[in-house]
Amino acid sequence: MFEILVYLFENYAHVDACPAPDQLARKLSAAGFEDEDISAALDWLSGLDRRADEKRPQISPSPRSFRAYCKEECTRLDSSCRGFIAFLEGSGVLNPLMREIIIERAMALSEGRLSLSKLKVIVLIVLWSQDQSLDTLILEELLSDDEDARFH
Repeated sequence: MFEILVYLFENYAHVDACPAPDQLARKLSAAGFEDEDISAALDWLSGLDRRADEKRPQISPSPRSFRAYCKEECTRLDSSCRGFIAFLEGSGVLNPLMREIIIERAMALSEGRLSLSKLKVIVLIVLWSQDQSLDTLILEELLSDDEDARFH
């Protein structure tokens, strides 16, 4: 599924350029992706679309506030993942609302512990879906597969 998400980012500069789900499924199948992966990716993306359409209260950032993670989130997102999210938020790449969407989409996956490289793909796709422009250094970091990087 993650290969499909990266494929979408690489082949559709803007989320608006991405075709409707039925047509996208045909294009992905023609590109050689498995039906099971296509279905999982489209389901995950539809959940992202629903999150974007929801009316949510504005989350006000405060220098004295912090995000506490529940036990399930800590199990799924290890300290490197949580640290990376904090790094992106502290750098101004994520606002609190996008942070919550990323966490929710990570928790929506059926797999157990999420690797940092997979979290980076989730971040990339959430930012892409929100049509956020990315600094070149942040984009390189999101596309890197360096599990040992430190963010301080």
